Amino acid sequence: MENREPLKPFLLAFPGPLRDRLVAAVLSGAKVSTSGLLAEYEAEKEELPPVGERSALIDSAGREVAVVELTEVRVLPLGSVDERHVRDEGEGHTSVAEWRAAHEEFWHGDEMREALGDPLFTVDDATMIVAERFRVVERLL
Repeated sequence: MENREPLKPFLLAFPGPLRDRLVAAVLSGAKVSTSGLLAEYEAEKEELPPVGERSALIDSAGREVAVVELTEVRVLPLGSVDERHVRDEGEGHTSVAEWRAAHEEFWHGDEMREALGDPLFTVDDATMIVAERFRVVERLL
């Protein structure tokens, strides 16, 4: 994509093996949705992205690897995540409980707690998450 406007970064997890797996899942077409904490947006004083927004998917090396377009943005309690969302995240989880355990491990990790500025941060059924659905509109690498 030559001479395009700079795109906002689309970041999955933190740089490292998890981000690399998630980016690969997006590029393979297995991952078409993702989940973040509403608290992340609040901590960064950032508005939720609008449907139709295009962003640059960033790999662990900081490279733009694809352009993704948001097709749906929902805010819902963690306890309301359903099997369709779990499947569409493309991470291989076979149940909502398995998906939740993996996400809780990530959200309760030191990097996330530091990013949120809360060393004791924990989630529960009422924790609000941002569920984003997207599609790849262009591969850059």
